Amino acid sequence: MEIRTADWKSEKHVPVIHIPDEIRAGEPFAVTVAVGEEIPHPNTPEHHIAWIELYFVPKNSKIPCFLGRAEFGAHGETGLVTAPRAMFQVSVPGPGTLVAVALCNIHGLWEGKKEIEMGSE
Repeated sequence: MEIRTADWKSEKHVPVIHIPDEIRAGEPFAVTVAVGEEIPHPNTPEHHIAWIELYFVPKNSKIPCFLGRAEFGAHGETGLVTAPRAMFQVSVPGPGTLVAVALCNIHGLWEGKKEIEMGSE
């Protein structure tokens, strides 16, 4: 199975991760993940984002730790729409990388990453 990547400014499928400018080890912070940040992704029964998962990979490790999953069930079938955007409240023990994976029902899995640096104590 291939997980695709690209520049989110030119590809509507890439999940974009937003975090605060300053993060401290062990302290909770908000992570927002959105698909279609620069170029809107369709949200129709025929073409939509089904879910977004969020992982954390600690610095000097290759093993991702699962943080959460958001599923999107309304794609306009009855006039209801769930936008492919999710917020997670997390805390991490130190620096590393947040990895978001999104599933498009037509174009498969897409990945976005965001490095986390720690603020001074």
